[in-house]
Amino acid sequence: MPGRRIPAPLSLVLTTLRSSKGWNQKDLGQAAGLPHGFVSDYEVGRRPLTRPKLEELAALLGYPPEAIDILLFAIQFLREPDPPPGRPLSPTRAEMEQIEWSLARAVRLSADVGREELVRGFRETGIREDRARAEELWEILKPHTSADRRGLVERSLELRSWALCEKVCAESAKAAAADANRALDLANLALHIANHARGPEGWRFRLQGYAWAFIANARRVASDLPGADQAFGKAWELWKACPTEEQGPLPEWRLLDLEASLRRAQRRLPEALELIDRALACCGLEGMQGRILLKKASTLEQIGDFERAIEALNEANSFVDRREPRLLFALRFISAVNLLYLNRHVDAEALLPEIRTLALQLGNELDSIRALWLEGRVAVGLNRKPEAISALSRVRMEFTTRGLAYDAALSTLELSVLYLEEGRMAKVRELARQMAPIFQAQGVHREAIAALKVFRNAAEQEEATAELARQVVDYLCRARHDPGLKFQG
Repeated sequence: MPGRRIPAPLSLVLTTLRSSKGWNQKDLGQAAGLPHGFVSDYEVGRRPLTRPKLEELAALLGYPPEAIDILLFAIQFLREPDPPPGRPLSPTRAEMEQIEWSLARAVRLSADVGREELVRGFRETGIREDRARAEELWEILKPHTSADRRGLVERSLELRSWALCEKVCAESAKAAAADANRALDLANLALHIANHARGPEGWRFRLQGYAWAFIANARRVASDLPGADQAFGKAWELWKACPTEEQGPLPEWRLLDLEASLRRAQRRLPEALELIDRALACCGLEGMQGRILLKKASTLEQIGDFERAIEALNEANSFVDRREPRLLFALRFISAVNLLYLNRHVDAEALLPEIRTLALQLGNELDSIRALWLEGRVAVGLNRKPEAISALSRVRMEFTTRGLAYDAALSTLELSVLYLEEGRMAKVRELARQMAPIFQAQGVHREAIAALKVFRNAAEQEEATAELARQVVDYLCRARHDPGLKFQG
């Protein structure tokens, strides 16, 4: 009766490594992206297993190529000779020594891998617990004044936590969208926590560098670009001073992403794109690719590369969580804007129903107004003038009422184009006269005011044309991100 067929050595090595890791065949197949049944086929010999493929699977299991060599050496002594030439001979003393050495190496390698797994497990559990506790500590600190918060940090060992520093930095980033002063106050608190943090000096440097990046971000939103630049220099100096073995869990992509925002504000757009790509490369599995790709698309839009912006947005679509309506709204809205720049008005119109729904879901009136503005611009592109005039008139009124001068100016000029195309000069003159509050508004820079004056004077003298209005619209869209840009009309 024939004996049981023993699989090939590489197949036996795969089975041994997989079993020692505690994985089943399905686990390994899914991790490797293999079709159902492939791992089983490899292990029983139905499908040939190559050395490169085995090394790839071993790496997924956490084993180096050396582990394969050790097991292959051991397996050659365990396989039944086929066919047996006679009475089996015992290994020689030298061969037994080699077997013992191989088994010892295998045990040591397995212990090293197991130790690494245990250390990683303890570390990840500790990080999760520290971050959960930081949420609680922030709730304790939040009601206090800035001075009291700093005093509490100085008096309490528990508040000198790296995770609390990270949490306060996140609060600073959230505050930056609406209140630059509060963002700066929180970033300075984070730095104060970092200065008093427990742990090795190198780790404290890392933490301080992280906090300095958020100080830079707060200075940027306060329009202190030189101060932000200086703060980022300090951030990277401290960040890189930390030895490799003490670097900890703080994410480097966060610094790269924040610096990209500063470079965008400085109009150093190629540098911003490079930083964004570096952030994408190292953000790993933290689920931030969608947000970073949105920033990339916005930067490409500012450069005027609308095709690549659409590519970045299509890529972002795979990462944006459908449970985050704010992010999804931004994705759809920016996509529609870039499609309009490419004169793909029908494609942009297809996004409008979802944009309207998301705006209502968010419950922010300004989002609904911007959605209506988008509808008006789509209607312009599709030559539906009555619909466009109705939408842009409502949008202009809403922006003016809310004191959003730049948006009010843009919508006024877009409406003026439509009236000029219909020869309704009196309406254009009326709109131009209603632009007066814009000239006293905060946040509209001198060069933009000069461009608006050119249009207003032309309207007063009945010399305004649709082409002039379009030129000013195009200028304002570009100058919004580049205050030094001069109007060439």
